[in-house]
Amino acid sequence: MNVFLRTIAGVLIALILWISLGKQNKDFSVLLSLVVCVMIFAVSESFLRPLVQFIKKLQVMGDLDGTMVTVVMKSVGIGIIGEICTLICKDAGNESLGKALQFLTATVVLWISIPVFEKLLTLLDNILGSL
Repeated sequence: MNVFLRTIAGVLIALILWISLGKQNKDFSVLLSLVVCVMIFAVSESFLRPLVQFIKKLQVMGDLDGTMVTVVMKSVGIGIIGEICTLICKDAGNESLGKALQFLTATVVLWISIPVFEKLLTLLDNILGSL
């Protein structure tokens, strides 16, 4: 928890710097945002590692298909990264690039989900075929 509180303090300090530099040097402000986001990703990794191990344990205990769990985990990660990158684009003043990035993120999540859709179609075919 100490790491979390230190990270929050670092983000608040970076926010104060961002506000004070935002009007004078927009390029540095965007770079500062990128650096802080990378720092947050690095700190988040230490919290995510036990979560991923727990989900793998649930997968084994529940005899879940590994493909489904992988698709869900990848989709969540892609969604989070896409949203953060979109917000950085908006901070940099390029909202259209952010919107295009949102479209790309949604497309990639759908593309990754194809195995889930295929399994769903197979399941529906089995259910309807047995009627």
